[in-house]
Amino acid sequence: MNLTESLREIVGANGVLDAAAVATRSAGYLRPDNLKAAALVRPANTDEVSQVMRWCFANNVGVVTHGGLTGLVHGGDAGPDEIILSLERMRAIEDIDPMQRTATVQAGVVLQALQEAVEQHDLAFPLDLGARGSATLGGNAATNAGGNRVIRYGTTREMVLGIEVVMADGTIVSSLNHLIKNNAGYDLKHLFIGSEGTLGVITRLVLRLREKPTTTNMALVGLASFTAVARFLKHMDSGLGGTLSAFEVMWQSFYRLVTTAPARGQPPISQDYPYYVLVESQGADRELDTARFTTAMESALESGLIVDAAISESDADCHAFWSLRDDVEQVMRGGLPVVFDISLPIGEMENFADNLCATLPGAIGEHKLWIFGHLGDGNLHVIVQVKPQDYMASRPKIETLVYSPLAAFRGSVSAEHGIGLEKKAYLKVSRSETEIALMRTLKAALDPRGILNRGKIF
Repeated sequence: MNLTESLREIVGANGVLDAAAVATRSAGYLRPDNLKAAALVRPANTDEVSQVMRWCFANNVGVVTHGGLTGLVHGGDAGPDEIILSLERMRAIEDIDPMQRTATVQAGVVLQALQEAVEQHDLAFPLDLGARGSATLGGNAATNAGGNRVIRYGTTREMVLGIEVVMADGTIVSSLNHLIKNNAGYDLKHLFIGSEGTLGVITRLVLRLREKPTTTNMALVGLASFTAVARFLKHMDSGLGGTLSAFEVMWQSFYRLVTTAPARGQPPISQDYPYYVLVESQGADRELDTARFTTAMESALESGLIVDAAISESDADCHAFWSLRDDVEQVMRGGLPVVFDISLPIGEMENFADNLCATLPGAIGEHKLWIFGHLGDGNLHVIVQVKPQDYMASRPKIETLVYSPLAAFRGSVSAEHGIGLEKKAYLKVSRSETEIALMRTLKAALDPRGILNRGKIF
């Protein structure tokens, strides 16, 4: 019995796609290529995942786990002799507990689906990112996704209470804790959150919910300097009484990109400022929250801290502001993008960006550079676009110019998306030799045959 037939014995005929069918599927967001694998397996529950892993372990078959394929580091790439384990059929929201404020879900649940489901209970799952309509909760946990509101709620790690994982040999480790405080021994979930599918397959999660905010105040702000951006963050955080929920920065080039045709967005304020900030406050007292937001904005304008602002007057305005920030696909216009997801101290961001602007022209010639990100939590997205014919020659040079300086800036080569294949060579920029050695020790202990996401991270 061959590989495909053996796996169909476990998950059913409709649960397995052969290599030819796999090759018709996209490799992921902003990817022009299609998937490659010996087969794609779609289990319906944890038991089937366990059986698949047990078979792969016995037969030394590599396994690459897939969520929504919105990562940007080739972490979901599989070889021709490996299988893809897709959790697309595991999309059950098993339980929402309004009293405990938890949700128990299968790993294939799409982020937006959970957000909408908990809203019916006047609750919120605060993780939010541009790919909310396709990113899965298991993938969010496996990469420790951050997104737009980390400044207030933290990364995915802070939102996971319990987890169920299938190990490389098929063993099911169920630690579906529902408690915020539980210091009984090792908190095993942290081994798997952020491990990019290299230590186990996340199958179910218990997630912490919050009360649904009832008020939102937003503004799109123009600023004259990066120093003003940093000062504005402190000004708003201190003035909003703990309700600051997002603080997104856009360099001028990115703002112009998403507010100029053929982009759908229109510029709420002039396109001529060096920096733009999308600032959001969410709370539960409309009168108090609006007064605080208005006062903070007025004092920022009067003092010259900011030079222009468009303030939301409706939910439609808020949606329009976020649509500008989320319209990242505009970077595909006219060339091929090299996309980076980095973090560094706020005080070093301007120097880093200025250095990149100065060095890119001499290294690669004609290009476009866009920078934006979640400044409040130190996360920047850097995108360098080149002509298609220059892509292969330019990419290694661009990566060196972006990643190498991060060591001196005490930064990280990955803020959100992980290491995958793309950043392996640069892991040492952000992790010491002893840290990497310990990672290898954990990998060998939990995946002794090395079948889980082979070759990723290190």
